[in-house]
Amino acid sequence: MSINKEILRLAIPNILSNISIPLLSTVDTVLVGNLSASHIGAVGLGAMIFNFIYWNFGFLRMGTTGLTAQSFGKSDDIAITETLSRALILALILALIILLLQSPLLSLLSWFLNVDGSVQTFANEYFFTRVWAAPATFMLYGLLGWYFGMQNAIIPLILTLIINVANIIVSWVLVKHFNMDVKGVALGTVVAQYLGLLFAFLFLFTKYRKYMTLLNFKILDKLAGLKTFLKINTNIFIRTMCLTIAFGFFYSISAKSGAAILASNVILLQFTNWMSYGIDGFAYASESLVGKYYGAKDATRLKKSIQYSLVWGFVLALIYSFCYYFFGFELLSVFTNQMDVIETAGHYLSWMAILPIVGFGSYIWDGVFIGFTAGKAMRNSMLISLGAYILSYYIFKNNLDAINALWLSLSIFLLVRGFVQTYMYLFKEKYLVTD
Repeated sequence: MSINKEILRLAIPNILSNISIPLLSTVDTVLVGNLSASHIGAVGLGAMIFNFIYWNFGFLRMGTTGLTAQSFGKSDDIAITETLSRALILALILALIILLLQSPLLSLLSWFLNVDGSVQTFANEYFFTRVWAAPATFMLYGLLGWYFGMQNAIIPLILTLIINVANIIVSWVLVKHFNMDVKGVALGTVVAQYLGLLFAFLFLFTKYRKYMTLLNFKILDKLAGLKTFLKINTNIFIRTMCLTIAFGFFYSISAKSGAAILASNVILLQFTNWMSYGIDGFAYASESLVGKYYGAKDATRLKKSIQYSLVWGFVLALIYSFCYYFFGFELLSVFTNQMDVIETAGHYLSWMAILPIVGFGSYIWDGVFIGFTAGKAMRNSMLISLGAYILSYYIFKNNLDAINALWLSLSIFLLVRGFVQTYMYLFKEKYLVTD
């Protein structure tokens, strides 16, 4: 099979799966979009609080994908099974910690994000309901990562569609027919996550029964393998923490600027989510292929899979930029009927056309580095980019209004990350050492 066909075989299901994720938060925003700016802001900030938590544990998917793909390339069935069992055990431990610390976590993150007033009340209601999805969410991370590493993008697509359709239906019923508002949106997510986990295990024990016969939790005593698993995931954790700090900073500055600015930026970040999750379809494909060919020591197909993934990512970025530039206002009206929010967001629509072009490279390179299991390189590139982002904001806010400075700084954040990652790949003997 040609590299392009392999990329598309993996990327198309991933894109369909990924764009259904922001569709979910889009529907959540639409469900409360006609209530008040406080409701919109609460759902946006509530989702951001969970992004702080869940994104930072995204290593459960990313690290699992890279290690599984490399073991798949080597045809090492024992290592494939070890990776899955470690991911699931770690997922349960981390979920238990989150549940035990839910109150102090909410207090800390609410302080960081400048949540107060009526927004705080609604955000609390959202958080204390949705947090009970943590065990299902974390275990799904591990299972989805394992499926991607096994070069299977169809099962993750089916699971994501099941989760998101269930979430939309349950949330819609709870909000529209039971008047549960923010709590209904959160409860819909909880129900959907556990339903998705049930189906994930059903697929595992039917399609991959061969590997389940090898499942033995005593393999966790193999400390060398566990050490590698944790080391890779620690670096990815730091990388993702930097990413969530970057977007948390964005929300914090927005919240200080008033309810209308916060609501408009919540909606505009939905545009960014649609873009990032779409391009991530090719990033996920590169994770699987780079890991497989790196494990199989096939340098030719490894190089081609990276090059072609970048080209496909750029093409999709152009499509996003075109749509946002020409149809931005029409898309805004889908989210809310509040003219003050639409008018405010309209002032910053041009950034939506810029972000896909400057940001696509950083998304694709993340996938490449995950395939290499080069967590240290991912960590370092993100630390450099975060520094450039914060510094840029404080430099440009003196010459621009705060929100334009914020969007410019976010563009610089993505651009710098892509440049640093490109440099690291070109000198990969020094930087892309597998953790």
